[in-house]
Amino acid sequence: MELVDLSVPIETGMPVYPGDPEVSVGPALTVAQDGVNVLGLHLGSQSGTHVDAPFHIDDSLPTLDELPLSRFHGPADVVDVRGLAPRSPIPAAAFQDVTTPIVLVATGWSVHWGTDAYQAHPFLTQEVAALLVERGVRTVGIDALSVDPTPAEDFPAHRVLCGAHAVIAENLTGLDRLLDARGRRIEVSMFPIRLAGADGAPVRAVARIG
Repeated sequence: MELVDLSVPIETGMPVYPGDPEVSVGPALTVAQDGVNVLGLHLGSQSGTHVDAPFHIDDSLPTLDELPLSRFHGPADVVDVRGLAPRSPIPAAAFQDVTTPIVLVATGWSVHWGTDAYQAHPFLTQEVAALLVERGVRTVGIDALSVDPTPAEDFPAHRVLCGAHAVIAENLTGLDRLLDARGRRIEVSMFPIRLAGADGAPVRAVARIG
């Protein structure tokens, strides 16, 4: 059994979605002055590796704490779409063998983390998002800034997935290791901080290869 960390570190100045709160992490208390070390954190709910609840795009949809825990844990299929051009739609054919309710989309774009190129990632179309919902997928993760293009005008893939009460995980990393392990059972955990009434929250995403 192997555990693989799929999360980016939370740190000052890290990339965020355009317009989201910038991330700042620094000492609030120190052993030298206060007897203990405590960090002060300033970040948005969509910072780093995180999940989106349906409430993210519609006030009438479920908040993070209203979702079943099964949305954040279970067996996962990993889909290899590496090699696509910048800002390319991800083809429906890539998902023909999907059988699990959790799908991780490996674009390879995590190698651009921290650069301007990170915003030029491939994306899901509204039609592909609808196909995934039809096949029973209720959690979609991607190693990119968003499942929609960045920037997006109306977030069509978000609207389809969230409308089905699905969860979206973004800014994953390390999916290449899972691709190398295809043929073995892959189980993923992406449990969020328990924020009341939230649109989303950072996660420590971890895959178990068994």
